[in-house]
Amino acid sequence: MFETTAPLTTQIAALNARQVSARELLDAHLERIERLDGPINSVITLEPARARAEAGAIDDSRTNGHDVGPLAGVPITIKDAIATAGIRSTGGATELRDFVPIEDATVVDAVRRAGAVVFGKTNIPRWSGDYQSDNEIFGTTNNPWDLTRTPGGSSGGPAAAVAMGFTAFEIGTDIGGSIRVPSSFCGVYGHKPSFGVIPTYGYLDHPNLHHNVADVNVFGPIARSVDDLELLLGLLAGPNLDDAPAWRLELPPPRAVELGGFRVAAWLDDAFCHVEPEVLDILTAMVDQLEAAGARVDHGRRPDLDPSRAAGVGSVLISVATAISETEEEFAAAAADGRALPHRSWDVLSRERGELRRRWAEFFADVDILLCPVIPVPPFRHVHTDDGSNWSSATLADHADRPYRDLIGWSALIGSAYLPVTVPPVGRTEGGLPIGVQVVAPYLHDRTALAFARCMSEVLGGYVPPPAAGGGTLR
Repeated sequence: MFETTAPLTTQIAALNARQVSARELLDAHLERIERLDGPINSVITLEPARARAEAGAIDDSRTNGHDVGPLAGVPITIKDAIATAGIRSTGGATELRDFVPIEDATVVDAVRRAGAVVFGKTNIPRWSGDYQSDNEIFGTTNNPWDLTRTPGGSSGGPAAAVAMGFTAFEIGTDIGGSIRVPSSFCGVYGHKPSFGVIPTYGYLDHPNLHHNVADVNVFGPIARSVDDLELLLGLLAGPNLDDAPAWRLELPPPRAVELGGFRVAAWLDDAFCHVEPEVLDILTAMVDQLEAAGARVDHGRRPDLDPSRAAGVGSVLISVATAISETEEEFAAAAADGRALPHRSWDVLSRERGELRRRWAEFFADVDILLCPVIPVPPFRHVHTDDGSNWSSATLADHADRPYRDLIGWSALIGSAYLPVTVPPVGRTEGGLPIGVQVVAPYLHDRTALAFARCMSEVLGGYVPPPAAGGGTLR
């Protein structure tokens, strides 16, 4: 049976060479989910009959010599925060327990038109609002490297499914680290694109589909190699529906392609969001290996900004962008705990964000890549507070009762400035838990981040199947 932990590009090549049929590849993924997903709980909705019919039609087209799309026959799951026509899409919320959209999100439409076979949905926290993937409908998703720990969130189910070989790739969403943190925690690759590069129509973060663009939020691919991310970025990038008549995108080529050609800054720890020693040790060793292989790394270069203030501004903008306040009563409740702002107050922060973006642009005038932490801790043990409000009251017992809200610092600093980030796996703790790093590039220079991450993988190695997928002993 075909090895479903192979990269997307390998699966495409096997399909095109007729080494495996679309139907056989789909069945291999379904069999693997049935056999291995029980303790992980990453795939929470399946539509095998529909998918088999689609896969069979693709096989017939290939047999008859018809043109097929670049993803023809590739079986995939989709994050449950993204609308899929004809397949239940809940946003992790009881309000949408039985919701079946009549239309696809723009990104889902794009991969379907490219020939991908969507056969299921993956688990998330309620309204994609946590670094854990747990909700009242489907329960808790566990990390395939250690079942007692979170795979991250909000794209925890998607990242765990990619790590386990349950899907050829996934599409995540990221407003406060929701692609970056799960990719790091599950040992896979993720790309958070520059804001606005990939359309976000069809996002489920409240009872109605998003028909517009939520501030800070992006969609992006999660996969098992940089080549996979590069391919998917090319397929997914494009205009939102309202902009389609005139909007065009031409991302610049990478600033360099060889490791020694990049000008790199390393910012691995800071008092504004202290990095735990076991994470810092891995990031330090990563930089040492890159330098030994020829990378030019500046260890003291920083953007001209106060990181604590910048992360604070970013955190508030993220919180406001994710607040559900469609009625006056909901707005009053959100405003009472700082999750909603009058427009004037938001505008003041947004203007400050504009100045911060200018500072980042100045920094990247003679720096190509910034390396910094994704999150200050390794994959942590599941946390469930009585009131369900992890952000306001939870702590991490594994890390001296560190406040849960501290975890967003590095993600907010980068994401709220609209910068592109590729997250590759770069090492594992002594306990075997995967750690990634933010490979940050200038705004709209997504291909620079991807190119450097590819160089890193040549030095550090890449995706390794987790213990639950046959990669070692599961704790």
